[in-house]
Amino acid sequence: MAEIIQRDGTWAFDGTTVRITPGLHRSVPLFRQTYGEIAVPLEAVSSVVYEPERKRGRLRMRLREGADPLLQATGGRLPDPADPYRLLVDIDRSGVAEYVAEEIRRALLLDQVPKDPTKTYLLAGPPVPVSVRSSDGTVSFDGLQVRIDWSDTSDRVKRATGPRIIAAGDLVGVEWLPNSGYEDGFLRFVTRETAFSKLPPEKDPYALDLWGSARRDLLTALVATAVTARLPHPSTRTGTGTGTGTGTDHADAPRHLQAAVPAQAARPDHHDVLLRRLRELGELHRDGVLTDEEFALTKAAVLRGF
Repeated sequence: MAEIIQRDGTWAFDGTTVRITPGLHRSVPLFRQTYGEIAVPLEAVSSVVYEPERKRGRLRMRLREGADPLLQATGGRLPDPADPYRLLVDIDRSGVAEYVAEEIRRALLLDQVPKDPTKTYLLAGPPVPVSVRSSDGTVSFDGLQVRIDWSDTSDRVKRATGPRIIAAGDLVGVEWLPNSGYEDGFLRFVTRETAFSKLPPEKDPYALDLWGSARRDLLTALVATAVTARLPHPSTRTGTGTGTGTGTDHADAPRHLQAAVPAQAARPDHHDVLLRRLRELGELHRDGVLTDEEFALTKAAVLRGF
């Protein structure tokens, strides 16, 4: 067993798996603490290095392309401190860090682990159900559907459409960009019907506009990762798409994701809600708040929701 314990976290390697556990110190980013322990199988590792610096060093692990749904969903956009595959090491523990890195490299060599991209996810991603409250609303995923409940500060176009429910089988991809504090981020769920939507995130009923606490909004990557882990692997997808997700035939999706959410029976209260929301959208369109394109797309989203 090769192990290093630091305030930033713990790496333990038993010859087949690297277990990465985040530290509990307040300096450890909320995202890493919430994501929790990650078990990285040796076959998912591409390389590991120790980078010494004057006061503190860093252990860094690189995974094979396509091995991790977290890296697929975030596209390398996680801020460096939130990267779970990086460990800050006190300078007096640099020898231990070098030893851990060398043990992992030796095992990679002995097991002849390839460096080419994988054809399946080798890490599971976060468990479901998972729910995150962001600046634009609360997004949750239970393995079968995504649900977005808008906040009081969400754009009135979104609030007019009501809660957004998207069956996992309808999804072809997820786009995620963190809120940097200087620029808003977003979490967008891409379906075949919305793949070419030009609505900005603040008005898109299939997207969360991330403009508030960067620390809190970063947690939306948990939902993005959980969804990505249950979409077809990038190596099996066909067609074109946007962001981290690409187009795929519905039949290519895993069987447990093909089941759509049961349609709601038509009831008078549903009909009244639908009419009210359509009237609200019509008023926004007449007042010039919505362009013709935005009105058409948002109206279609409301109708699909019912």
